[in-house]
Amino acid sequence: MPIPLDRKPIPQSTVQPSGDPTPASPAPPTEQAATPSRPSNGYSEQNAKLRNWIAEHIMSGLSISGSLERNEQTMALLHERFVLALKSANASLPPEQIQQVEHQVMDEILGFGPIEPLLADPTITEVMVNGPKHVFVEQKGHVTETDIQFDDDAHVYRIIDRIILPLGRRIDRKWPMVDARLPDGSRVNAIIPPTAIDGPTITIRKFSKNKLTVENLIEFGSLTPSMSEFLRACVVGRLNIVVSGGTGSGKTTLLNVLSNFIPDHDRIVTIEDSAELQLAKPHVVRLETRPADPDGSGKVMIRDLVINSLRMRPERIIVGECRSAEALDMLQAMNTGHDGSLTTLHANTPRDAISRLETMCLMAGIDFPIKVIREQIASAIDLIVQQSRMRDGSRKVVQITEVQGMEGDIVVMQDIFRYVETGYDAKGKVMGQVQTTGIRPKFTPRLEAAGFFLPAEMFQKPLNDTPRR
Repeated sequence: MPIPLDRKPIPQSTVQPSGDPTPASPAPPTEQAATPSRPSNGYSEQNAKLRNWIAEHIMSGLSISGSLERNEQTMALLHERFVLALKSANASLPPEQIQQVEHQVMDEILGFGPIEPLLADPTITEVMVNGPKHVFVEQKGHVTETDIQFDDDAHVYRIIDRIILPLGRRIDRKWPMVDARLPDGSRVNAIIPPTAIDGPTITIRKFSKNKLTVENLIEFGSLTPSMSEFLRACVVGRLNIVVSGGTGSGKTTLLNVLSNFIPDHDRIVTIEDSAELQLAKPHVVRLETRPADPDGSGKVMIRDLVINSLRMRPERIIVGECRSAEALDMLQAMNTGHDGSLTTLHANTPRDAISRLETMCLMAGIDFPIKVIREQIASAIDLIVQQSRMRDGSRKVVQITEVQGMEGDIVVMQDIFRYVETGYDAKGKVMGQVQTTGIRPKFTPRLEAAGFFLPAEMFQKPLNDTPRR
């Protein structure tokens, strides 16, 4: 079904525009805009010509350097210019359509065009543009197609440029993909032809403006109070933790929540491809990778930042995501006194996470025997927290697994908590129960040294501690 776009009317203003924009503006469109066929936001072929002409008409009369900010003064100025431009166009439209076109013009000038209402909707967590005519969103765990459209490929290119140019990034036929972020921290990936066959594509992973807490995750049913208490003890007790999960499973959200358990006096260095982590801590140094310049120089990779971070006196190193050879450097850091570090990686199970770490270490190009790599992993990693996106769209911690060491050539692991599905309720929501294995983790003495004496009941089997719905 179409995504509802509840836009507040733009207030009238008495601010007078400076100068007459009409002489410098292009000729108005000769055809009157018709009622849009896509009722959700009116981005249709019928009114595209009018909308684009008015936007160009307004901007041609403004003397500005840099980008405009969406504030009351700017909105008032643009409203006055919109009224003048609409008169110049001689377009006879009903009031509700005038309001609709004005919102579109403001989004074209100040925001990200047709997808601006989606970015402003707090219930939408992901926006996916599959070419100009197909825009999808993830809302409450479900992916649906919207009625929103761009005019053409060029329209999508303009929005991509608006996103990446302030960050000093580029995208072209020689390098047709880019990672970036929006001003609010949302993660953006764009890829264009010839690599994207059906047209330019934008994927935006949004993050809640309200930082989620562990209490929120408990309320959502993502984890239980016992899991929360256990994870807090592990973070404060300086265990090295890997958050594992599939794409869109909530790894970064969980990493943010876990980082809130870190004591305020610890110096934290975060390392990311695109800065997403939102640590509510006073002593944080944020590092971000850098793409290469057009001549191929100046590239800064996560691996470079991990190595450099060791010279910055970190007490905690947080790598947003290990994807490649930087995993080896991360393990080396964990094994050389930087306890309490955290990272995420893509894997479907804790055992798969170990295999992924092995593969990424081999990508470093150093000819280590596989047993040596596994020994490094078993020595460095204390805990793997497995996050999963369930079939109903919810996100849950499905396993908390201890890495116990080596037996022969095998990394030994032991589940501490495990989520077991039991079926679905009447609304189609996944139902299940958190179970324990009845085994205390081997690192319990380290938790007790940090002042955490977890009750025996937390690990007894069965555990009566089901997630709330």
